[in-house]
Amino acid sequence: MSKALLLIDIQQDYFPGGEMELVGIEQACGKAAELLAWFREQKLPLIHIQHIFPTVEAPFFKPNTAGIEIHCSVQPLADEVVITKQNVNSFQGTDLKQKLDELNVDELVICGAMSHMCIEGTVRAASDLNFKCQVIHDACATGNQEFQGHTILAQDVHGTAMATLGFAYADVLSLDDWKKSN
Repeated sequence: MSKALLLIDIQQDYFPGGEMELVGIEQACGKAAELLAWFREQKLPLIHIQHIFPTVEAPFFKPNTAGIEIHCSVQPLADEVVITKQNVNSFQGTDLKQKLDELNVDELVICGAMSHMCIEGTVRAASDLNFKCQVIHDACATGNQEFQGHTILAQDVHGTAMATLGFAYADVLSLDDWKKSN
């Protein structure tokens, strides 16, 4: 069995000028690019996840727009797997589980965006499917959220998502700590 990297939704709409700019996305993307380089060097499996909503009425990741493009710093190579999804959970409605089984993967290293949505949804599903998960928290990003008229800062949203995942679903590590164990 082996490990694989999942790079989730590191797409143009999350960057400055995009339809849903996230706090700290450039720094998180830099860490994700380091992870990607390590997996490529080690010749370990990696999968890019790309979210494209089915209609142009979506708030972001609209079909046939520049916003759906994977960011140039983590751009897939021609021989790398890209799975397109329409849901929060990267397994729902995709062949992700089948691809991972074909690659004989039992451990996932996960990074990307948004921490409280697609990262959390995918990690929970992966754990339920018996994958051992590691989330690289500083290679993930999210944005400020609104609830009952109050703004919840991105750092608090991110921290809550990571604490939740770390409680029962994954090992949550910084990139530096992850590198020490690999």
